[in-house]
Amino acid sequence: MEGHTSSITELAIVVVGALGCGLVMRYFRQPILLGYILAGAVLGPSGFGFVQSREQVQLLAELGVLMLLFFIGMELNLRDFRAVWKVAVLTTAFQIAVAFLGMYLLGLLLDWPLALTVVVGFVVALSSTAVAIKMLDEIGEKRTRVGNVTIGILIAQDLAVIPMILIIGAFRGDGGIGTLAIVKILLSVVFLGLMIAYLGKRKRVRLPFAREIGRNRELLPLAGLGFCFGAAALSGLLGLSASYGAFLAGLVIGNSTSRRAMIHYTEPIQTVLLMVFFLTIGLLIDIQYIWANLGTVVMLVFFVAVLKTALNIGLIRALGETWPRAFLSSVLLAQLGEFSFILAAQGLTVAAIDWESHRLLVAVTVISLLVSPVWLEAARRLHRIALLGITSGRETLRLTVGPEALALGRSRGLVNAWLARYRKPRRSKTGGDGAAASDASAE
Repeated sequence: MEGHTSSITELAIVVVGALGCGLVMRYFRQPILLGYILAGAVLGPSGFGFVQSREQVQLLAELGVLMLLFFIGMELNLRDFRAVWKVAVLTTAFQIAVAFLGMYLLGLLLDWPLALTVVVGFVVALSSTAVAIKMLDEIGEKRTRVGNVTIGILIAQDLAVIPMILIIGAFRGDGGIGTLAIVKILLSVVFLGLMIAYLGKRKRVRLPFAREIGRNRELLPLAGLGFCFGAAALSGLLGLSASYGAFLAGLVIGNSTSRRAMIHYTEPIQTVLLMVFFLTIGLLIDIQYIWANLGTVVMLVFFVAVLKTALNIGLIRALGETWPRAFLSSVLLAQLGEFSFILAAQGLTVAAIDWESHRLLVAVTVISLLVSPVWLEAARRLHRIALLGITSGRETLRLTVGPEALALGRSRGLVNAWLARYRKPRRSKTGGDGAAASDASAE
């Protein structure tokens, strides 16, 4: 009983910490999920140690993964996606190919097994849907052509996650993939493609028992969870990933007449489970490991951000977008994504990667997410300098770090003014005492 009470206490502390960090991130107009990750890192084993083990929230985190894929499927607007599908699909395909090729060459140099090469290549290829959309909102580009192209690429990446999960899950103990697993993956991808094509062309479908469930608000959230977890269970029984089934269930509901009601009533559940998922990611972070390998982690984050930005600029520009649109969209996609955590965990489960590689991937992904708003702002300033044709080093420095320097100067001025105001009464008081003493002696 004492252990149970302790577990509840730890969970309560973490939830309150997540709320506090989420409010801090909202105050600074940053993605709230970064606050959840930060809360897990601060309160976890490598922080203050309020939670010593993540197993207590592991099941909820896995449910959060299913709900994440389920919700992405529900919110996927296939009709809007068709407007930018060419740029989105081709860019995503080249991203994955180049990431895999780069990791393959690196693997040859470092003698990596094929399984590790595949996992790292997949992780590097993905971007964060949540962070990118938040940044689009902040800069007012969500409804523009830049927003449409960026969101289209994110949707294509989300679709690509499904075969990625299936491929990583198919690796055997010796690092290879069996013939039966290859057949299952191909059939799954074909079935997913056919379903997307079918749902994208026809009107919204009607779910079984939609009328009966729709009349009872208490049954709607349960029905949504039933569709999600039922399809996930069926997919697992067929030897596929449970995530695959959850995504298909979301895709069907998202193109049904019950879409709006389902999203409305299941969103609070999804929000809580996703909070737990990102908290668990924070608990995974080993601050001592990051500090001991800070040079390697920072170098990899910078390398990935520069490589992905340059690659995406070239691809999006080659597919017909203007240079400014290609640049801004590419910078928004420079970070690693939340699905990178899922793929890394999947690789660890099937022994495709070891614990040391998993810690490195988690560290690089977290730092990449945390610095993505800074990377966006820095890249936008450099792009502005290039458009203005500025070659002066002093002017370049002024435009890149000028706003922060100006803010720092203002803060320093305020501090000095406050100190001067604080010292002035003391000087006047001393002066007054001195004057009184002189008067007394004169008398």
